[in-house]
Amino acid sequence: MSEKCDFGLIGLAVMGENLALNVESRGYRIAVFNRSTDKVDALIQGRASGKNFVGCHSIEELVGSLKRPRLVMTLVKAGPAVDDLIEQLLPYMEAGDVIIDGGNEHYTNTERRTEYVESKGLLYVGTGVSGGEEGALKGPSLMPGGTAAAWPLIKPIFQAISAKVGPNNDIPCCEWVGPRGAGHYVKMVHNGIEYGDMQLICEAYQILKEVAGLTNDELYQVFSDWNDGELQSYLIEITRDIFSAKDDQPDGDGYLVDKILDSAGAKGTGKWMSQLALDLGVPSTLVTTAVYARGLSAVKEARVRASKVLSGPAADANPLFGQAVSALTADRKAFVDAVRQALYASKICSYAQGFVQLQAASAEHGWSLNYGDCALLWRGGCIIRARFLDRIKEAFDEQPNLENLLLYPFFKKIIDESQAAWRAVIMAATHVGVPTPAFSAALDYYDSYRRERLPANLLQAQRDYFGAHTYRRVDREGTFHSEWLELRKQPS
Repeated sequence: MSEKCDFGLIGLAVMGENLALNVESRGYRIAVFNRSTDKVDALIQGRASGKNFVGCHSIEELVGSLKRPRLVMTLVKAGPAVDDLIEQLLPYMEAGDVIIDGGNEHYTNTERRTEYVESKGLLYVGTGVSGGEEGALKGPSLMPGGTAAAWPLIKPIFQAISAKVGPNNDIPCCEWVGPRGAGHYVKMVHNGIEYGDMQLICEAYQILKEVAGLTNDELYQVFSDWNDGELQSYLIEITRDIFSAKDDQPDGDGYLVDKILDSAGAKGTGKWMSQLALDLGVPSTLVTTAVYARGLSAVKEARVRASKVLSGPAADANPLFGQAVSALTADRKAFVDAVRQALYASKICSYAQGFVQLQAASAEHGWSLNYGDCALLWRGGCIIRARFLDRIKEAFDEQPNLENLLLYPFFKKIIDESQAAWRAVIMAATHVGVPTPAFSAALDYYDSYRRERLPANLLQAQRDYFGAHTYRRVDREGTFHSEWLELRKQPS
């Protein structure tokens, strides 16, 4: 082969194919391979026809077609398939070559693989890739971590293919995250925040639809207006679009969103974040609530049965409360704005929790994450891209050791201004029986975090009473245990 390739990619499903086309479009020559080689042929004869591609029918051929140091990226199903590919690549690669895993991988596997590949004299990168198939083609958010020596080698290509932001559209949404599994951990937190964002938007939709009675046309306009303001984001934008889509079946009519079964799927990254938050002892309640909400949606048949037996609140159960809610919802425009404020405040709590978890994980694993850079990585190309991520970067740039985003003046001001509306919206939804698990979880987190004293003193007393687990006191140092049976008031 006369001309060697700059980059190799294994795995030509939708994401891999689009990313390969992205790499080639930036002026690089790329070699591609897929286990089912008919996909290689289809790409070379189709979308890659006439482009700077080399189609390979074996891993040996792919590695042999690359310039040194060789850069090989895999985009295959996470788990054992990645380990198998590493073993297939190792015999053909040499010291200083780089293996890059771009799948949605659990960070612990990336930690393990980095050490293993390094022991073979090679460099390893585990990178988050966000933005879906469109992002892969036009510019994703990339979150690489692993062997630090690999970054100068992959940086030109990665930053060339990534999404760009900034006044001149020249700041790449790609920066080195940290050692070993740091990149995949940051991607996992991104996905967890995405779970929370989506659940919050869905709750806003149900409140507007069932409490305020908005039609799909009105919802389209509301989300369009929101996308022109402080809530501007990819998820708000696509939600707006969804409300305008008509049923695409030949015999269908009306809006497509109303015909979709209300049973949500999940791929597991939200669950990973929730599980790891529990391991770290940090309260990532928004993502956990969002995971549970998807789980509850999935028991559709059980909910249908329950709906025929269980009733909601009676309209006249609490006249004074009902009057207050009626007054709140009487002005539809004001109520829509209250929902906007509740959504914004809840969203801030969700991101605050995500960054608290990143801080805890960074300390646990010695990653030394740059939290402002993490926010910038999500500013473009990815699913949670949003205008206010610039403010998160600003917060951590000004205060690198910021304990919680809620303490930063910009976000504190929004919470202060939104708090009354936030509480009123949850109250109105509760009154008519519309569930708000994520809105409520966000407010509960805020109310818990802002209080100097919580009822955990009683909890500790209970633990010491039944299990001698001890407790600490507010008035003196040390650890204590009491004989509660002796101290208690004797039953009369």
